[in-house]
Amino acid sequence: MNKIYLTGNLTKEPEVRYTQSGKAFVKVGLGVTRNFKNAEGKRDTDFFNLIAWEKTAEFFGKYLGKGSKILVEGRLQNNNYKD
Repeated sequence: MNKIYLTGNLTKEPEVRYTQSGKAFVKVGLGVTRNFKNAEGKRDTDFFNLIAWEKTAEFFGKYLGKGSKILVEGRLQNNNYKD
């Protein structure tokens, strides 16, 4: 099973776009602050790229903005690139 839950803040304004077939989607960044402090006594933040589709994408565009705190449920997908 591939399921993940993340709570964090949006790093930019959601911009809803549409595929050629008219399907709504949005790509946003999510900053998730760790629950523990590092060696310097500060909390590190991990950044994730999110993609939302259709009604969820439209919700993002209508109600959320940069800095909005959200909880997301989804699946984790890792992309590999070669130079």
